[in-house]
Amino acid sequence: MIAEANRPVDAAGIADAYHRISRHVRRTPIVRIAAEDVGLAGSDLLLKLELMQHSGSFKARGAFVNLLTRKVPSAGVVAASGGNHGAAVAYAAMRLGLPAKIFVPGISSPAKIQRIRDYGADLVVGGERYADALAASEEWVGRSGALMVHAFDQPETLLGQGTVGLELDDQRADIDTLLVAVGGGGLIGGISAWYAGRIRVVGVEPELAPTLTRALAAGRPADAEAGGIAADSLAPRRIGEHVFPIAQRHVHSVVLVSDEQIREAQQTLWRTLRVVAEPGGSAPFAALISGRYRPAAGERVGILVSGGNTTAVDFNH
Repeated sequence: MIAEANRPVDAAGIADAYHRISRHVRRTPIVRIAAEDVGLAGSDLLLKLELMQHSGSFKARGAFVNLLTRKVPSAGVVAASGGNHGAAVAYAAMRLGLPAKIFVPGISSPAKIQRIRDYGADLVVGGERYADALAASEEWVGRSGALMVHAFDQPETLLGQGTVGLELDDQRADIDTLLVAVGGGGLIGGISAWYAGRIRVVGVEPELAPTLTRALAAGRPADAEAGGIAADSLAPRRIGEHVFPIAQRHVHSVVLVSDEQIREAQQTLWRTLRVVAEPGGSAPFAALISGRYRPAAGERVGILVSGGNTTAVDFNH
């Protein structure tokens, strides 16, 4: 482990992060499907299946960057999470032999809570939303001296999540557009920093948790609603301070999807690919099949399926 330093979130930093974590994370697969398989016209679609990552989501990448590049005290690490980040930090800490304490709100899904417990972290469930878990974790940092690993608003977290873009770029460099779910923005911030305008990176948010939409309209991070079916992964109240300037520069646009459209996307992924994606991980696919994002003729679209920690998909459809 090395001492903490100010790390720019750019392609060079992301490449360095990938070098550090590559033996700890999976190179997740991509799958090409015909647009007509999901009732659409146009070019084939490319899905990056990051739900097959360790701990069930892309979050393992940022967790390992934090734990491998920051000085971890004897008190270990602490994280607040809707669930996926907590599971990722718990997993990384387990693999590296570090103590971890994870705070999650009551809305966290049973699948995510069980993952955290399985990885041996000290788990605290309390409060209604992510903001409550964050406040509790900050109080614990003050008492214990543990290292806070922020779910999205931390340069190391952004660098780790940006490795999804690096990996996809290496696997398939011929996409024009990538649809990415947005909560606090760590994922879209890291990925858009990697591509830096070379492709269109389009954010997808639930209508009931429009963090980036609200921030772009206000010209700064601003409070948004924090509800809906994907609230345990895409509803942190506001976009990250580190994320926002990157998103302003490099995110092409943002679209909103309804809870019903997200449910339909989950069911379509199951029917078509036998992929079980959580609501937040299904949001980008929802934007496409609902028509909220309409590709131009010949546009080559990539879709990031970012998480699979759920028991809430209706398999009878």
